[in-house]
Amino acid sequence: MPPAPAEPVAPAVTPRTVVVWEVLSAVLAEGGGGADAGQGLDVLDAGGGTGGFAVPLASAGHRVTVVDPSPDSLAALQRRAAERGLEGRVTAVQGDLSDLPGLVAPGSVDLLLCHSVLEVVDDPAAALAAAAGVLRAGGRLSLLVANRDAAVLARALAGRPEEAAHVLTDPRGRWGAADGASRRFTPAALTALVEAAGLAVEQVHGVRVVADLVPGGLLEAEPGAVAALVALERALAVQDPFRDLATQLHVLARRA
Repeated sequence: MPPAPAEPVAPAVTPRTVVVWEVLSAVLAEGGGGADAGQGLDVLDAGGGTGGFAVPLASAGHRVTVVDPSPDSLAALQRRAAERGLEGRVTAVQGDLSDLPGLVAPGSVDLLLCHSVLEVVDDPAAALAAAAGVLRAGGRLSLLVANRDAAVLARALAGRPEEAAHVLTDPRGRWGAADGASRRFTPAALTALVEAAGLAVEQVHGVRVVADLVPGGLLEAEPGAVAALVALERALAVQDPFRDLATQLHVLARRA
C-alpha cells in the first residue's frame, strides 16, 4: 500500500519529494519511543547539508541534529535556523555517516535520516551498521539511495546501450569513468544491507518513478498536471515493476 497521507511537515509537496515526506510525516505522527509525549522527536539528519529536511522538521516541533562534513553547508543551516527562530531546535555538527558513533550517544535518536549519503561512503555496510547504533529501540531509519536499475534504463534511453550494460555488471552500478555517481544499489542489495545492520525493513518505495521523465514546462502549461503527477508518484511508489525503476529507492526500517 502507498504511504498513508499524514499531517505534512514539508513546506511544499512536489512530485519528486511527496513519497519521502509522507512516509516521514506518518512516522512523526506516531511519536517516538524515547521522546516525551507532545515534545517532539529526536531526529538526526546525516549529510543534511543546509537543512532541506532539518528546518521543516524543527519548525514542526522536533529536535534535529544535522551531521555534515561541509562547514559551509552547516553555516548556511545555522543561518536558516536563526532566521526562523529555531536555534534551540537545530544543532549543527561537522562529520560524516561513519563518524556518528563518536558524535552521537548510542540509543538516543528516534529518527535517523540518511538521504543520498550511503552512495559516497567507503564501506556502506560498515557505515550503516555503525550508524544504526544511535537509534533507540523502536527508532526508525529513513534511507534514500540512487537506484542502479534506473540508471540502466536511463543510459539505454540516452542511446548508450554499452553504458547501460556496464551498469549491470559494475560492482558499484556505475556506467563508466565519467559517471558522476559513486555507487548505486538494487532493491535486493539495499534491503540486505539494512537487515545486516540489525534493522527490520518496514517499507520500500520508489522515489521519482516518473517525475524525472516529465518536462517541467509541460506541467506548468497543463492545469492540474502537477497534482496529477503527485498522485501518480504516490501510486507507482509501491507498484512493481515501476517501483524498481525509480530514480531513487527509499527504505523505512525499525530498530528492534
